[in-house]
Amino acid sequence: MPEENIRLGVSACLLGEKVRFDGGHKLDHFLTDTLGRFVEYVPVCPEVEIGLPTPREALRLVGEPESPRLVFSRSGEDITERMTAWARVRVVELEKEGLCGFIFKAKSPSSGMERVRLYDRNGIPNKQGVGLFARVFMEHFPLLPVEEDGRLHDPRIRENFIETIFTLKRWRETMAGGLTRGKLVDFHTRHKLLLLSHSTDIYRQMGKLVAAAKQMKEQELAERYLALLMKGIRLKTSVPKHVNVLQHLLGYFKQQLSRDEKQEMLGIIDDYRAQRIPLIVPVTLLNHFVRKYNQDYLQAQVYLNPHPLELQLRNHV
Repeated sequence: MPEENIRLGVSACLLGEKVRFDGGHKLDHFLTDTLGRFVEYVPVCPEVEIGLPTPREALRLVGEPESPRLVFSRSGEDITERMTAWARVRVVELEKEGLCGFIFKAKSPSSGMERVRLYDRNGIPNKQGVGLFARVFMEHFPLLPVEEDGRLHDPRIRENFIETIFTLKRWRETMAGGLTRGKLVDFHTRHKLLLLSHSTDIYRQMGKLVAAAKQMKEQELAERYLALLMKGIRLKTSVPKHVNVLQHLLGYFKQQLSRDEKQEMLGIIDDYRAQRIPLIVPVTLLNHFVRKYNQDYLQAQVYLNPHPLELQLRNHV
């Protein structure tokens, strides 16, 4: 049976749909041509879905960050309640889609995740707004990974987001058929180095939770573990964190590596530390050693292959 693709919500204009206020789109080729080979998109356009025409008068957010109003920029007509009521129904519908995340259109008054222009009573904009639909979505799905198209142009943010959605998919596959302590231990063990590359503190907290698994009901255990998993994996990796994990990996080969192999690996880690080479270089060599010396424990470590190589995410971090 073929493996199901990850399902991602996405602002429809990013897929090339001509739904924007000016009748255009904001096609993102990375999303359609590259990431699109590994995910199935569920497109959403709040403004069209509430019945607005294309093209249409532009919308803007006005008022206070905590309770912004969504109004047409020229006429001033307020459609806040209309958009909010629709959004609350739409997010319930999206529960059925099994989404592993959402990619929003940056700066949109309906779908912007952050830093959307918000106009004060004098008509002066600041960047404290959140799109109305995006706000309802994030409140309804607090654990789901979310990003914006603009931020995904940053290689580290892109790698982190995609790593997170693949991790969430693996968790859901583990949960299929119900969680057992054995399945939890296996998942936690396979993700050890990946989690350490994000946060040693969160990893320790997760370890304590796994150790206490017998004292908890399955539902509570799953909810608490997932909350920590998403909290930890969302914390950004860094060169020093990766260096620590790479050195940890190297420690598994004390008995197997020749002196020359060890020196080569140490030199490559130093080159990565100095950012002369990307992360893919030391990881590729370590994967070679894992296969060469048949390291069963490391072969199961997600850190070494957290997402499809074709995405080339570690070529730029």
